[in-house]
Amino acid sequence: MNAVTTQELLSNAWFGIIGLMLVFYVVTDGFDLGVGILTLFRRDESDRDVMIQSIGHVWDANETWLVALGGALFGAFPAAYSLLLTQLYVPVMLLIASLIMRGASIEFRHAAHRSKRVWDAVFGIGSLLTAICQGIVLGKVLTGLVPGVDSAAFIAITAIGVVSGYSLLGATWLIKKTTGAIEDASRRYATYAVFTTVIAAIVVSLGTVKITTVGVTRWDDVGVFHVLLALAVLAAAAFVYILYAIRMRGEHSPFIASMVLFVVSFAGLAISLFPYIVPGQLSIASAASDGTTLVFMLFGIGIVFPVMIGYNLFQYHLFRGKVVPIKH
Repeated sequence: MNAVTTQELLSNAWFGIIGLMLVFYVVTDGFDLGVGILTLFRRDESDRDVMIQSIGHVWDANETWLVALGGALFGAFPAAYSLLLTQLYVPVMLLIASLIMRGASIEFRHAAHRSKRVWDAVFGIGSLLTAICQGIVLGKVLTGLVPGVDSAAFIAITAIGVVSGYSLLGATWLIKKTTGAIEDASRRYATYAVFTTVIAAIVVSLGTVKITTVGVTRWDDVGVFHVLLALAVLAAAAFVYILYAIRMRGEHSPFIASMVLFVVSFAGLAISLFPYIVPGQLSIASAASDGTTLVFMLFGIGIVFPVMIGYNLFQYHLFRGKVVPIKH
């Protein structure tokens, strides 16, 4: 009995750790993906220069959370890793290709002269495709990898929601980091994005009840529903505050409120999924590695986690403040 309890404790702990890694990735890489998406709306090359400069020192470190996330999923939940990679091969490979496009374009645009606009387009399109692929993966997981017209429509909405959400993070990041015309435009982008993000979240929530097993297995539980209701109230408060902060010309507050909106939404998602990794198909207990492996990995993550968090905090502190345009 003790062995079973220990195994459950370890597997649930790793579910939480992986969830925390995912939050760090979505918030940090989410805003620089959002900046990339928003560059597609700026015709002036100098505007795109400033936007890319605002993430130039942090974007590659942000993506390390995705690498750590993949390694943790492989080690802690190999059955889930196998199932998801098998069923999601196309969007995952497109996701990796899109990330390569982004990285290459940032490096090549510095050396480009006549073709700089081309690399800017590659960067923007790569960012957009990355967000779309992540939305597809999210939608497929929530539908339990079940095919069908309803599932396809649900996945399309999750993809739109992720693109819009990342655009919101990117716009509020630019409010924090830029001045003048870019800051003003970013306030408009953030206003549009917060509405589309919340509308997509509401549609996804309704769809979760109607066409996924999450609504059947978790939302009918009174205790769980009350927690989710409290989180929904917090999300609504964050939505209102984002609009207020934008209108009142806040610089840091729109980005902070946007992060709160994402974290609260993710908490609701994690609670809805528990105790499954793939709803209706694979539970946390059945997907987890043995206790020895999970304990060994805890020692590793205990060393790596503080280093990654410390490095991220240091770089944001070091490159704080508004972007000063580089004159060529």
